[in-house]
Amino acid sequence: MPLIDLTISPRDRDLGGFSVRRILPAVERRMVGPFVFLDHMGPAEFSAGQGMDVRPHPHIGLATVTYLFTGEIIHRDSLGSDIAIKPRAVNWMTAGGGIAHSERTGADERARPHETHGLQSWVALPREFEEAAPEFHHHAADTLPEFESQGVTFRVVAGSAFGHEAPVKIYSPLFYVEARMAAGASFVMPKQYADRALYLVEGRLRVGQAEIEPRTMPVFAHGETIKVEALAPSRAMLLGGDPLPEQRFIDWNFVSSSRERIEQAKTDWRAGKFPKVPGDDVEFIPLP
Repeated sequence: MPLIDLTISPRDRDLGGFSVRRILPAVERRMVGPFVFLDHMGPAEFSAGQGMDVRPHPHIGLATVTYLFTGEIIHRDSLGSDIAIKPRAVNWMTAGGGIAHSERTGADERARPHETHGLQSWVALPREFEEAAPEFHHHAADTLPEFESQGVTFRVVAGSAFGHEAPVKIYSPLFYVEARMAAGASFVMPKQYADRALYLVEGRLRVGQAEIEPRTMPVFAHGETIKVEALAPSRAMLLGGDPLPEQRFIDWNFVSSSRERIEQAKTDWRAGKFPKVPGDDVEFIPLP
């Protein structure tokens, strides 16, 4: 039986000054567990005076996490959060019934040449939490479980895997793990989740007889033992979880189990009814 159901190749997207590789949603697969969106940012090189400027924009029905390998991004949101996202820290924003936020390169970082490299993901919320009050939680890098096993260094970003659990507040069973592998190292993917995948950031991996190309996402067969072997030094993000029981719709920055709720959110953003982002309330991204 094949160990890989399908392999997703990202599509390039321009986010205003820098490009990303969009992995989810894809034509072949809309979600992996509750993960409904995944972008690979960079590595992007910026000259002094340049940087990333994602203007204030809204979300509903999801949680976001930006996970950086290098660089720094200033996160501001309508709750009043104003914090630097640093490498290997977690800033988990639960949109719930509605939030607005921006992500920009800070003044100190912008003043010098710098690199930004990381992943941004959205996790769809269970229906009973889609309208929850928005929240923001910061977890410094040294608060996340990191451990080594047979040539692999794991860092649990969110959820539970390999007997370790991140302190991040989540709403449904999931795992999100960075794995840094030495050549020749191997591990077995967690089996307790229905949906499992990995995104190969860099390096070369093999699963069974299939070699995994860098910057692709293999989605693995349900219930099978998936042994991942490194053919070269590699970095991958492991992700998945239990699928939500209802279909999720995604339109622009909105995710919901209800099309009508998304239309209401679009109307509200167009009418300026979302709360403003303190310290970043002049610009905004208009509804497409």
